[in-house]
Amino acid sequence: MNEIVPKLARLQKSAFTFGILFLTASGLGAIANPKHFFVSYLGAFVFWCGLTLGCFIVAMIHYLAGGHWGNCTRRIFEAGFMTLPFMAVFFVPIFFGLSYLYPWALPPSVTTEKLWRQKIEYENFTAFLIRAILFFAVWIFIATRLRKWSLQSDHAGDVTAEIKLRTLSGPAIVIVPLTVTFALVDWIMSTELAWFSTIFPLIVLAGQILIAFAFAILWLVWLQPHPPFCAELTDKHFHDLGNLLLAFVMFWTYVAFSQFLIIYSGNQPHETGWYLRRLAGSWKWLVVSIAAFHFFFPFIFLLFRAVKKNPRRLAFVAAGIFLMHAVENFWVIAPTFYPSGISVHWIDFTAWLGLGGIWLGAFTKNLQRQPLIAHGAAKVENSPNRTVHAK
Repeated sequence: MNEIVPKLARLQKSAFTFGILFLTASGLGAIANPKHFFVSYLGAFVFWCGLTLGCFIVAMIHYLAGGHWGNCTRRIFEAGFMTLPFMAVFFVPIFFGLSYLYPWALPPSVTTEKLWRQKIEYENFTAFLIRAILFFAVWIFIATRLRKWSLQSDHAGDVTAEIKLRTLSGPAIVIVPLTVTFALVDWIMSTELAWFSTIFPLIVLAGQILIAFAFAILWLVWLQPHPPFCAELTDKHFHDLGNLLLAFVMFWTYVAFSQFLIIYSGNQPHETGWYLRRLAGSWKWLVVSIAAFHFFFPFIFLLFRAVKKNPRRLAFVAAGIFLMHAVENFWVIAPTFYPSGISVHWIDFTAWLGLGGIWLGAFTKNLQRQPLIAHGAAKVENSPNRTVHAK
């Protein structure tokens, strides 16, 4: 493990440096084009915060369900969800651009829409602020407790800490997705005044879990040659992760297509308008790309055992999914503000890379602090007293 620590330290320093530089460039762009800055910043924030929440949910799934695939990835997912305090800080700039992003933030003199008057009791600055504080407070509280007990489970003489993990993860696996659903309504759905979809938050949640698995696979492949991973990782670990990646590729596609099919069949103007903007002009080419590289090709490749058991091939598929999800995230948010066709600005890249650099720096900092392999879960799974503790 010693030989990987200096590499992580160098990566942390480089990530923070580039993140600050790109965010500074984005800030300068905000002076010249504030609207594009806030749209780009919202898209970047939703993506990286989504990765954080995806790591959070997957970690809790493993705490509850167990499985050897999670013993090598647990510290990766924990380092991911412990970036939540950074995400809370980087949510603050969005408050300065509410009038550029959300119709409900416009003064009454600007809009006469009936829907605006119906929404204003729920969607307003005070309620938006209170809910955001509540969301992050709940997430950070649960995350810090889970992280504490997970680390204790590696050092304790019994399985008490691991049992505490499972006890909290039970209600938390309901609370976190539920609060994320309300957050997605605030942060994404409310950018359009007349957009309603009860399945939309589930689509985003499925995508968050999908990129969390893709991200973990990429890290395991990078860490595999180094101890302790070189002694712990086997083809079975990658095969299991490949199966989970395939499962969520199919699940994300299923719920996304279900939304499209229901809205297409219903043919309601306030619902179809969302898709019409995303199928107009050059936006339709992004739809083709997402269908091909976010579903079709990953689905075909992940059907083959030879791909899932080969770390390099699996990493190639995971990297494609990760990057295409960033494109899909852009396709979900940007057409609201640029309905006539694809509008790409250099701030789109600097905001995404800037927040990503800070996120990666915080992630590697968290990863360095503790042993990279979690053995607490193995203690519980192999313990003859597991049933007694569970009761």
